[in-house]
Amino acid sequence: MGHPSVRDTTIMAATTTTGLDYRLLNEFQQDFPLVPRPYLALAEQLGITEEEVLERLCLLRQAGLISRVGVVLRPRRVGASTLAAMCVPTEQLEKVVGIVNGFHEVNHNYEREHELNLWFVITAASPSRLQAIIDEIERKSRLQVYSMPMEEEFYINLGFEIGR
Repeated sequence: MGHPSVRDTTIMAATTTTGLDYRLLNEFQQDFPLVPRPYLALAEQLGITEEEVLERLCLLRQAGLISRVGVVLRPRRVGASTLAAMCVPTEQLEKVVGIVNGFHEVNHNYEREHELNLWFVITAASPSRLQAIIDEIERKSRLQVYSMPMEEEFYINLGFEIGR
């Protein structure tokens, strides 16, 4: 018997999500511990082991229920960032998404029903690195990247209560 498929894992995780998973998803969106071993701190608060925390997060990620665990920094405090968009022919979309996703500085991307149909956020260590990423995406895809750096900052609380 082989390993379960991603679809099977998603269905399994969606149907076996536990109260512990909901606590993990809800209680630490805003107050993730900033300590040398944050997953151990989470485990202690939840009354489980560090390994169990990491295993649950891994299963939730594999099932597509979460995309990442990471920090969100206020813009222009560290490094440089931009919202970017591209006009990608439908037949090239998968290839171009692969190019864009090849940069760890790309936080996420999404397809939109618009002429500019591929949108993504790039966060880099410096303005020169940000420009180098844009240039490389353009070179590899042979398509233009429209960079739209933030002009005015708005605070949006990115914490979302996950229901049962």
